[in-house]
Amino acid sequence: MRMTLTAATLAGLLALGTQTFGQDTTETETPPVADMLDLGEPVESDTGQIYVSDNYGDWEKRCLRAPEGEEDRCNLYQLLTNADDAPVAEFNLFRLPEGGQAVAGANVVVPLETLLTQQLTITVNGGESRRYPFSFCNAAGCVARLGLTQGEIDQMKAGVSAVLRLVPAAAPEEEFLLTMSLAGFTAGYDGLDIVD
Repeated sequence: MRMTLTAATLAGLLALGTQTFGQDTTETETPPVADMLDLGEPVESDTGQIYVSDNYGDWEKRCLRAPEGEEDRCNLYQLLTNADDAPVAEFNLFRLPEGGQAVAGANVVVPLETLLTQQLTITVNGGESRRYPFSFCNAAGCVARLGLTQGEIDQMKAGVSAVLRLVPAAAPEEEFLLTMSLAGFTAGYDGLDIVD
């Protein structure tokens, strides 16, 4: 059975908002509806906030605040800049559980204007270069997701710097070479917990 509200019924329901149930409005004055509404109170929660828990040379240990009772998730972070000191890319490294070929992973975020077909190339301490594809793009930029072996981590620990190569989409004949400092990398990596 479908109910329809008549104008009289609707007016009666609206009137309930201006008076208290069981109260004769002729005997006492009812406060305005606005005075009877609860405006709530702010709930302070820092869950989901990113904070820097430590610094290791040119690296930051950044953590994501977890809900109460859970452990915060942390990674090593470095902002990479160009020759004019303008921010260009972000390198976020995290440790993985033992047993796999990769002992660590990294998300590298680059500008949206990057030529994705050229992929991301990383060279550690002048050694062998490795190329990585981009996985996806969002409003923050395009992301390459790297798996790093123990040998590659050892190379980074022993190195001074790494070079990341990007190609801009607007000028495919050019390249951006970004230097990533490895100062503090060993202490930062050893200070990371494994991410499950």
